[in-house]
Amino acid sequence: MTLTAILSRRQAHRRTFALAWPMILSNITIPLLGLVDTAVIGHLDEAYYLGGVAVGSMIITFLMWMLGFLRMGTTALVAQGLGADDIPAQFAVLKQGVALALVLALWLLLLQWPIRHWGLPLAGGSEEVQRFAAEYFAIRIWGAPAALVNLVLLGFLLGRGQPRVAMWQLLLGNGLNIALDLLLVVGLGWGVAGAAWASLAAEYGTLALAAVLVWRQLRGNPALDWYPALQGVGRLVRLNRDIFLRTLCLQLCFSFVTLMGARLGDTVVAGNAVLMNFLLVISYALDGFAYSAEVEVGRAWGARDRAQLRQAVVLGWFWSAVTALVFVVLFALAGEGMILLLTDIDAVRAHAIRYLPWVVALPALAFSCFLFDGVYIGAALGRPMRNAMLVSALGFFALWWGFHGLGNHGLWLALCGFMLLRGLTLGWHYLVRLNPQAHWAG
Repeated sequence: MTLTAILSRRQAHRRTFALAWPMILSNITIPLLGLVDTAVIGHLDEAYYLGGVAVGSMIITFLMWMLGFLRMGTTALVAQGLGADDIPAQFAVLKQGVALALVLALWLLLLQWPIRHWGLPLAGGSEEVQRFAAEYFAIRIWGAPAALVNLVLLGFLLGRGQPRVAMWQLLLGNGLNIALDLLLVVGLGWGVAGAAWASLAAEYGTLALAAVLVWRQLRGNPALDWYPALQGVGRLVRLNRDIFLRTLCLQLCFSFVTLMGARLGDTVVAGNAVLMNFLLVISYALDGFAYSAEVEVGRAWGARDRAQLRQAVVLGWFWSAVTALVFVVLFALAGEGMILLLTDIDAVRAHAIRYLPWVVALPALAFSCFLFDGVYIGAALGRPMRNAMLVSALGFFALWWGFHGLGNHGLWLALCGFMLLRGLTLGWHYLVRLNPQAHWAG
């Protein structure tokens, strides 16, 4: 099928959007939750309350983000089971994912003291910030079992091609967190502990809802049983291992940007933090099309349908490119105004505006890497993702080393090059190995 024929299929475009928009809408609640957390704690008497929540939440978020492979791996293998019309295989992946999530959660609970003892000092802050961060972390960590199982259940729903159902899981979970924040912190005056208990309760409330949603997907199927499923578990573990290593490299590069920015001065690190919000906005939109690619590619891979695979990649790439172009225009025309809304500090404003051109270019350079991440997750090919990320990370550090004399411009050059390399390496692999004319690599 030619590119023109694929792009002229209105039904295929509608399907791509039907899969993408619920997750884009769900992603909007993520910064909203952060804003409510900041607002309710920010109105307490002292700044160190907010600092404590920020540091404690950062460590929890980092741990959950590093274990995000639980969602990705589940989505990929369930989508492939859907494409193969193999419901028992989908259910086996669900059982294996939940078991792995509970094992990892147990390890987090057992290791919570060393994580708190060594992780909090690395994050920095005053004695009061450290004390309240420890209080927040000590409560939130007990939500790890629910949080990790929620990732698996979300992955299952997405893999089944049910983004609207997954959307309700995320919307209602984050909405419950916001409501409990207002009740426990503002209403009952529980302070930092109230914010932590709100998030903890929301995790388990979301788990209950997600379990019901998943049960409704599976009820009435006589082919299913609840015994442990060992067949295929090695594939799930290998895939999750590769995605974990890929995520570790990604986090290393982003952490390096923050670390080097801090060495260049307080104004630089603050201005860069403002600009990184633009990247978050981009990711919220482009991730929707990446989720769509995960499901469609996974289904095509399971059905061994090359035409469907090609269609999923072409449509995902097309709409990711259109979205990126919209952001390029938006940032070019309204970027300065957005910066003025994000900070009142004149020096930080001036710094962010100076480096705004890098952010204007970023959507065009980065959209392919978001899309191809979804393609390779859907194909359950963790090794190419891992290898492409290793090459891109090496490119990132090579660019920074070669251009570090440019100061913060060199740092942004390295970041933009890193995002471009991620798309180029996976795009090259797709053209060589995964396009419909190449040897089927399944």
